Amino acid sequence: MISQLSWKIGGQQGEGVESTDRIFSTALNRLGYYLYGYRHFSSRIKGGHTNNKIRISTKPIRAISDDLDILVAFDQESIDLNAHELRKGGVIVADAKFDPSVPEGIDARLFPVPITKLAEELGTSLMKNMVASGASWALLGLPLEVFNKAVEEEFGRKGPAIVEKNIEAVKRGADFVLELAGGPLDEFKLEEADGKQKLFMIGNEAIGLGSIAAGCRLMSAYPITPASEIMEYLIKKLPKFGGTVIQTEDEIAAVTMAIGANYAGVRTMTASAGPGLSLMMEAIGLAGMTETPLVIVNTQRGGPSTGLPTKQEQSDLNAMVYGTHGEIPKIVIAPASIEDCFYDMIEAFNLSEQYQVPVIVMTDLQLSLGKQSCEPLDYSKIQIARGKLVQDAPALEGAELFKRYEFTEDGVSPRVLPGEKGGLHHVTGVEHDEVGRPSESAVNRRRMMDKRLKKLNALEIRDALRIDAPIEKPDLLIIGMGSTGGTIDAARERLKQDGISSNHITIRQIHPFPADALKPYLEAAKKVIVIENNATAQLAGQIKMYAGNSEKIESLLKYDGNPFLPLEIYKACKEMS
Repeated sequence: MISQLSWKIGGQQGEGVESTDRIFSTALNRLGYYLYGYRHFSSRIKGGHTNNKIRISTKPIRAISDDLDILVAFDQESIDLNAHELRKGGVIVADAKFDPSVPEGIDARLFPVPITKLAEELGTSLMKNMVASGASWALLGLPLEVFNKAVEEEFGRKGPAIVEKNIEAVKRGADFVLELAGGPLDEFKLEEADGKQKLFMIGNEAIGLGSIAAGCRLMSAYPITPASEIMEYLIKKLPKFGGTVIQTEDEIAAVTMAIGANYAGVRTMTASAGPGLSLMMEAIGLAGMTETPLVIVNTQRGGPSTGLPTKQEQSDLNAMVYGTHGEIPKIVIAPASIEDCFYDMIEAFNLSEQYQVPVIVMTDLQLSLGKQSCEPLDYSKIQIARGKLVQDAPALEGAELFKRYEFTEDGVSPRVLPGEKGGLHHVTGVEHDEVGRPSESAVNRRRMMDKRLKKLNALEIRDALRIDAPIEKPDLLIIGMGSTGGTIDAARERLKQDGISSNHITIRQIHPFPADALKPYLEAAKKVIVIENNATAQLAGQIKMYAGNSEKIESLLKYDGNPFLPLEIYKACKEMS
């Protein structure tokens, strides 16, 4: 028996690859397995190769696997593109309709199953995904009743007749492949899981849930890959809490609406990807100048321009840190897990109000769309902090105005909501005095800039640096951000077997950069390797700029649209050590 296994399904977009993966993984989750998924898809509605890969384990996992045990293929292209991942003795379950063949040099067993034909016999070829699922499930020797329960949940709303037909499709696929293979494959039999269902969701869903928990009641946004699922999640959930989602005409409208709603006192967010973030830049400056709380989620994808809208990249870091014209205080934080996506949204809303600044939550496509198991969330950790929000402002006399931008020791001024008695003040995007009146005074300008910029002098978020059991003087210090964490840990296990010691730090506070906290670890390591999905080493650039030690820092970069594999990091780190 084995403790983990990797399964992939491939075909043309629109063929049911996504639904097959969803039902297959849901059934595995019901058995208590830990899962980590990666979705490779084309930037079109229908057509173009797509595949979904799931790593299944009896223990927690946070990375896709290097190899593949079972490949389910709806067409020859799926075999040709993905068969190289199969380990020796791997299995291909393919639709017999296209007369499948195994590429030369690939040591794999082929099970041609009349997937489309069996589905058509039940009335429609649309059920071929259930035939394929039944076939691969049966080879693992897993109980069909668990899978059938997942089918019921998926198709229950369509009525019992549809459910029964899909269950029959699962059975026919299972029966055919078991006769072909002579029974379940013993070498692919998984050890029993703990039976405890885990939360199983994508990062975007966790972001949406975290926003609701933080008290967000309005989302203004324009759909864009890979951020749209946040919007779709909140469209379903926010109305249950008295909130709503507004689809605006573009990202400029989305961010300015969010600024207006936050000014009025409603916790509001927007979410986008690189192209949308570019459009928001002027408005982000407005939020900084008017000291209005603002939360933006940026789900990075391949750029520039339209770039690779459905592929992995981490190339917006510099844009998030430096993108606005002029100089404003701004916070950029980077979740590194599904759990982080939830808790960081609560922290983002708190920080934006406590410091009255824009907060950008930086994710990447793999973290946003990769479906993963996570432990139950701890709702007792939720705390709402609204900062210097004045609710009983003293009455004003005569022409007096409220000092909304009052000079204070920590740089954070009292904030009041519109309509509050005694809170009358002026708001403008031009430089202003303490009550908000436009001012071009050189003395006032300097004082206001200093006031705003000193707000974040002592900022340190929760787990600004996530450090895994540090070794005092390691051979390597491996640094990453976002979704790379689990992959780095998997690579470190192999390095350890080779006698190479390493520390791993995930940088979660991107800006202001936590240089003082990072420096001791840089100085203790013999060599530092920074892992990031971009071509210009943007994270490494931040480290060198703020924390020094440039002479010992090397970069491992990947910008072909795919996430890192553990083997890639292991080989590169071993070579650099």
